Amino acid sequence: MKVFVDSSAFLAVLDADDENHPLARQVWEKILTAGAFLITTSYVLVETYAVVQRRLGMDALRTFHEDIVPLLQIEWIGEELHERGADAVLTANRRNLSLVDCTSFAAVRRLGIKQVFAFDRHFAEQGFELL
Repeated sequence: MKVFVDSSAFLAVLDADDENHPLARQVWEKILTAGAFLITTSYVLVETYAVVQRRLGMDALRTFHEDIVPLLQIEWIGEELHERGADAVLTANRRNLSLVDCTSFAAVRRLGIKQVFAFDRHFAEQGFELL
C-alpha cells in the first residue's frame, strides 16, 4: 500500500495540542503497522520543517528529522512538477490553495497513489481517499 503524507498529517502527529492529534496518532500507527510505503514531496518537507520549527520548536523538528523523515520516500519536485503546480494554482485562482498543495496533487497523480494521509480538505476535493 502506497500512502502520500501531507504536512497537515505530520503536524497533527507531532503536535499534541492539534485538534486532529488523537486521530493522527491512530492513523500513523495503523499505516506503520501495515508496512505502508510512505511518500511525500520535497516541497511538503520544506513546508513541514518551517512550520514545525516555528510552531513546535527545535526538539520537535529534530524528532521529525531523525524519526520520521527516514521512513519516507521523497519525490523531489523538479521543473516539470513545479510548473504544473504553479499553473494549477494560477488556474484555480483560489487564495487558500498553495503551490505545495498543487505540486503534491500532480506528484500523487503521477505516482498513481490513491490514499493520502492529510487533514487538508483540498486532497478530498481533488478526489483522493483521505485516511
